Amino acid sequence: MKVVVGLSGGVDSSVTAYLLQQQGHEVVALFMRNWNDASVTLEDECPWIEDSNDALMVAQKLGIPFQVIDMSDLYKERIVDYMFAEYEKGRTPNPDVLCNREVKFDVFMKTALSLGADKVATGHYAQVNSTFDENGKETFHLLAGKDDNKDQSYFLCQLSQDQLSKALFPIGELTKPRVREIAKEIGLVTADKKDSQGLCFIGKVSLPQFLQQQLVPKEGEIVEIFKDSPLFSAEKPEFSSKEKELEFLSQKIDYKKTDGKIIGKHQGAQFFTIGQSKGLGIGGHKESCFIISRDMENNILFVGEGHQFPGLHKKALKIDNSELHWVREDLRMKNGESMEVTAKIRYRQPLQKATLYQFEDVFYIEFEEAQSAIAEGQFAAWYIGEELIGSGVIG
Repeated sequence: MKVVVGLSGGVDSSVTAYLLQQQGHEVVALFMRNWNDASVTLEDECPWIEDSNDALMVAQKLGIPFQVIDMSDLYKERIVDYMFAEYEKGRTPNPDVLCNREVKFDVFMKTALSLGADKVATGHYAQVNSTFDENGKETFHLLAGKDDNKDQSYFLCQLSQDQLSKALFPIGELTKPRVREIAKEIGLVTADKKDSQGLCFIGKVSLPQFLQQQLVPKEGEIVEIFKDSPLFSAEKPEFSSKEKELEFLSQKIDYKKTDGKIIGKHQGAQFFTIGQSKGLGIGGHKESCFIISRDMENNILFVGEGHQFPGLHKKALKIDNSELHWVREDLRMKNGESMEVTAKIRYRQPLQKATLYQFEDVFYIEFEEAQSAIAEGQFAAWYIGEELIGSGVIG
């Protein structure tokens, strides 16, 4: 096959290209230039220059064609502008999930296919396979990577059957140490290169500094809510239906300034996220204080002390039907149906036992154990066994 590899200048995509070559495919390398502005990165120069040089050296070493494609306008429009808009609304977007859906497996994939590629490969730690039903219809399955510590299937949770049908993840069955070993064995310049941190493709970025390009700092108050607040001791009411119970379990507490005590100032609620404890500049507590809620209208951050603070944990979350995505369309639930799964609400989180509920206007996930810091705008993803079957934006 002719396979286009998204060569990023890191070790994972370098080994991806090598493995495909070993399998006998015709491999072409494309480097996506997605960011041009060095002013917000923490390095002295924009990291894409170094990355594209490393990618070029890998391509030369492997003897494969190499090309840089500039996608910075598209990236700004679909990822960066979306991020600004979401933070402004008080939501917490995940740019890496969006980058895969909107850039790598959309425009980049279309570009690759227009060059005559049969498939597109990336250095993700995930796996894809397919099965046929009795009518000969092929279904693609997105599976977790073999390396539990590096599994990146969560970042691919918004892909469609069509996108998966053209995707290859050759390192998904390997561990990270083995990938580095292969790179060393064949003398790739990226063998010992550190994993990239920060925003997808932009490099190491100070997020508040990045957001301040468009979101204006505005001083507001930090209000501490206390564990013994009557807000946490209300008795759970009786419910007429499961839907009403889930609505209750997933709803946010509406904190007011009078519910707590002003303990500090901040430079803008839009720069913070639920569950955050760093960067608040709060002292005088035994344990860290965590953001439990943000009042965007009045620019107030509400905080509570300690990991076990009651306002930090919820047993259920809701997703609007318009924000639901099924990787496995054939498993899409109908009104009134429920399904037992495991789920996660952030990349690094271990999978949690949960039940999905589909109602006419809304979808809920109820967890067996209450979850900490459920943030609006993040993606929840759900699995059956090793297979990621769907995802949605937390509302």
